[in-house]
Amino acid sequence: MNLSTILARFPKPDFASGYQYPGIHYIIPHEAFWTGVDIFMLVAMMSVAAWAVLRRRVRTPVIVLSLVSVAYFGFFRKGCVCSIGSIQNVALALTDGSYTVPLTVLIFFVLPLLFALFFGRVFCSGVCLFGALQDLVNVRNYRLSKVVTKTLGLLPWIYLALAVMFAVTRSGFIICRYDPFIGIFRFGGDTALIIFGALLLVASTVTGRPFCRFLCPYGALLSLFSRVAVVKTEITTNCINCDLCHNSCPVDAILPPYANKAGESRTRGVKRILNYLVLLPLMMLLVALLMRSMSGTFSRANKTVRLYEMVSTTPDPGESTAPELAAFYGADGNAELLKAEAEAVAAQFKLWATASGAFIGLVIGLTLIGLSLKRTRKKYEIDHGACVSCARCFGYCPQNSMVKQ
Repeated sequence: MNLSTILARFPKPDFASGYQYPGIHYIIPHEAFWTGVDIFMLVAMMSVAAWAVLRRRVRTPVIVLSLVSVAYFGFFRKGCVCSIGSIQNVALALTDGSYTVPLTVLIFFVLPLLFALFFGRVFCSGVCLFGALQDLVNVRNYRLSKVVTKTLGLLPWIYLALAVMFAVTRSGFIICRYDPFIGIFRFGGDTALIIFGALLLVASTVTGRPFCRFLCPYGALLSLFSRVAVVKTEITTNCINCDLCHNSCPVDAILPPYANKAGESRTRGVKRILNYLVLLPLMMLLVALLMRSMSGTFSRANKTVRLYEMVSTTPDPGESTAPELAAFYGADGNAELLKAEAEAVAAQFKLWATASGAFIGLVIGLTLIGLSLKRTRKKYEIDHGACVSCARCFGYCPQNSMVKQ
């Protein structure tokens, strides 16, 4: 609550003596300066990452960037501003004209996406402090099965849909609320989240970036842009299929050669894809209806809905000691007005839960279609949507080393 709000609720006494109140002076910290530094660091570090990965094809600068990111954006700036959490601010600003997204937050949301469009996911390489922290502790890579990775790979999209839904209904910024690493950078916070973050770091030591791959909603957006990047990461121009790059990739973003071993005809493959395309609208409808049926449960995350439920079940303020009820009745709250507000919020949740369900159904359907594609590959290829530009593979490729020599 800011000072003007407090003064509006508790006005100054009116003296009859002609007393003049002194002017209010604010001590403004150097936040504008540090905001400028944040933006400069973001642009400079992504530029260095693009140069190191696409031009120099070396990993050492990426490691340095990771250390700088963890030190500056993590422990010094305490994890703010965060590009991941900015999704919620932008979503709310696009749907609510009364909300203005802070310029810094907008810049942190847009710039990594623009860089991904031109240079791939260089933000993920060592600029994002979450990705950098996981990458620095990674020492071994146990490969997960394709079924597991594809199934868990749906979670970021589901998380994205839920985060947008809760944001646009003004029910909370769940990405920020359930951030698993922020407590580590701030040396305190919710114990359960700190433990969860610690477990993610432990998992990161033996498998590449579990948060980035299976939870990060911003990474899901970046993957869309990086798939159509103007300049794409390539390991080498003369692949000899030695398998070293494939084994070195911590996020399993290097696709091995594939031959049509089953001897499936092209006609059969096309029919299978067409069947998925026909079922896609049905899948979107089913998941949309499922999410709509859960909208009542989702709406309880909104404080207005929760307050109305408390008021409707406890009409007598003397029967409860809940502070929310005490504040409502103490301010002579109008139960009918509160009911109307709660119903409006519930209607919003029905709309956005339905839209979220349709989106999730679309993602599931497109994933199934992607799995059904059996394109023949003669050499190792990078999955540019999944590649986080960590540059590990460059050092393992013998052809890449020969080119440098």
